[in-house]
Amino acid sequence: MTKTFITLLILLYAIPFFGQQESKSFTVKHTSAVFQVDGILDEPAWASAESVNNYWEYFPIDSIQAKQQSEIKILYDEKNIYIGIKAISVGKNYALQSLKRDYRGSGSDSFSLVFDTFNDGTNAFMFGINPYGVRREALISNGGGDRSDYNLSWDVKWQGNAKMYDGYYTAEMAIPLTSLKFKEGATSWRFNSYRIDTQANERSSWTRIPQNQLIFNLAFMGEMVFEKPLGSSRTPLAVIPYINAISQKDFETNENLNNLKFGGDVKVAIGNSLNLDITLNPDFSQVEVDDQVTNLTRFEVSLPEKRQFFIDNNDLFASFGDDRDANPFFSRRIGIASDTAGNTIENKIIGGVRLSGKLTKDLRMGALNIQTAADEENEIASNNNTMLAFQQRVFSRSNVGVFFINKQALKKYDFLEREEEYNRVLGIDYNLASKNNTWNGKFFTHKSFNPDDSEGNYSSGFGMRYNSRNYNFFSKGVYIDEDFSSDLGFIRRTDIIKGLIGMERVLWPKKGIIQNHTFSVFPVLIWSPSNDYKNTDYSIRSRWEVGFKNQSMATIGMNNRYTFLLDSFDPTGSDDALELPSDIGYHYNNVEIQYQSDLRKIFSYRTESTIGRFFNGKRFSLQSAFIMRFQPKVFLSMLVNYDQINLPSPYPSADIWLISPKIDVTFSKSIFWSTLIQYSNQRDNLGINSRLQWRFAPLSDLFIVYNDNYFVNSFEPKTRSINLKLTYWLNI
Repeated sequence: MTKTFITLLILLYAIPFFGQQESKSFTVKHTSAVFQVDGILDEPAWASAESVNNYWEYFPIDSIQAKQQSEIKILYDEKNIYIGIKAISVGKNYALQSLKRDYRGSGSDSFSLVFDTFNDGTNAFMFGINPYGVRREALISNGGGDRSDYNLSWDVKWQGNAKMYDGYYTAEMAIPLTSLKFKEGATSWRFNSYRIDTQANERSSWTRIPQNQLIFNLAFMGEMVFEKPLGSSRTPLAVIPYINAISQKDFETNENLNNLKFGGDVKVAIGNSLNLDITLNPDFSQVEVDDQVTNLTRFEVSLPEKRQFFIDNNDLFASFGDDRDANPFFSRRIGIASDTAGNTIENKIIGGVRLSGKLTKDLRMGALNIQTAADEENEIASNNNTMLAFQQRVFSRSNVGVFFINKQALKKYDFLEREEEYNRVLGIDYNLASKNNTWNGKFFTHKSFNPDDSEGNYSSGFGMRYNSRNYNFFSKGVYIDEDFSSDLGFIRRTDIIKGLIGMERVLWPKKGIIQNHTFSVFPVLIWSPSNDYKNTDYSIRSRWEVGFKNQSMATIGMNNRYTFLLDSFDPTGSDDALELPSDIGYHYNNVEIQYQSDLRKIFSYRTESTIGRFFNGKRFSLQSAFIMRFQPKVFLSMLVNYDQINLPSPYPSADIWLISPKIDVTFSKSIFWSTLIQYSNQRDNLGINSRLQWRFAPLSDLFIVYNDNYFVNSFEPKTRSINLKLTYWLNI
């Protein structure tokens, strides 16, 4: 038995070193030609460029050449990289969401190129285009090992267009070297490209990628070799001023507010590898409103960062710790605060600076300092928010990171308690990523400091994942001391020791309509150290998930849960309701069923239902999302979330609704209108957000934003506002 176990361990560790893909490379020639980026490959220079072809199928089979082949050609001069694309197709019935930039999803046709400009397998730039010439760009971080490592919120200037023909489409791109970061004198970059073809129901990539890995994973790339070394690329100074006129009314206080705001950002390049971002009196009113969610838990819900100032190199700051349980830096904490009634309100940002990028080939750094304003009426101090981070690559794709966070009040206020004067966190992380991404892991330990409180206060953890074609294993452990705190972080709960292990068996039928199906078991246990290590929570989740060859998916699962309430809790969130008592444990089981239809279709939907016990009562939940496309200009969606909670008397029962219809109309590639309505009786709010956007120049916009909020029960107005905002990106 012992010999068998040792043999198994040796095989598991040896697998990453076998079956490596044959490396692919091509030469990028220098050119002096002039290109008209119209999507038509009629410039004579394209004939001299080396052809990049022989794409591999990624879906539905990852072991054959793509049936619908693609060809790209790349040239460069001192200012730009030029890409020419030809994609063979079976027709012109291409799928797309709209004409709006930064589309995503496997249900849309697209062609994407990934550039790892520092050859580190950790960070990369992605540029994409679809047959209609709609563009997108993204930052890929952490090796592209998770879907959250793909960030489409990043914006940069470049050109692109496309042209459709019978049986194929072509596209042209011109990407300024100033829009990329790379080492001066570089002779090669790691490169890959991938394509989604909805008509052939095929996804393909230039470098062969196994289906158990994400198609944008940076472990699987070839090489593009420049005919002569890249020189110094001076990025112009970018000044992005804004002016915002707002008219707002608060119906609860009967106050009117008319205000004219102005400020802006400055982007300064330091060499080829560092970015300096400066913001003064920033305004984020153009950012789309957050999607409301129904929260049936005792804990806060994390929402993604959408503000452009925080996006570039965001992984340098935000990837420390555990993203679910112990994230020490969460940039959305900056610019919000709680008033005296405990309500979340905006906390004005006066200004800030942010320096991030590469110091050497293997060393990255990030420094951030932002000043927020005082709001003494709401007992909010003026705080300085600082983070300093370094990340050193080790081995092929792993890294070691260290950070220091400091949030500190600028002065003493009468309302400020001693323990609130500052909060500091110091930590170190090791992130493991094997060469072919079979093994991924993380080990971290962090310590917080507050006035008169420097003993203990640790947060530590580890995670390890083994990812193969047929078997997947995941384990994780987290310890968070009850006194650990990070005011700029996202910590769901303290005083826990959490352990979990996940096991998956993946099957790949050779025939039939099923593409793959997975059986998984995922037990999670939590103990409370301050309560004699009492087991306060556990859940055992088992799943059968099936993926069909037409891209639809289905899941059936069962959850066995236990929760010991250390504090009283009302899961319905009802006003003045009797809460479930503390110091009692609750056992409850439920069943989940999910189905996702084929996203390539004009009409698609997703539905999920949960039924079973809930604490000492019962729960029935139904979540559905519907999408209807009127290509290429109209995109309609509807989210319906219904939760029926029945607890025994005298505890509350509730029917909780969240309904969110949305309409996106793209009149052209530069004029967009979007309206989102969100009805939530749990939040007692009906919100309407309507936004008209005119992109009159690259990354320069005129916005008209209308917001209206009503109480649900009385249908009386809460707040109403209209914004007129102008931003302009000026290169100097």
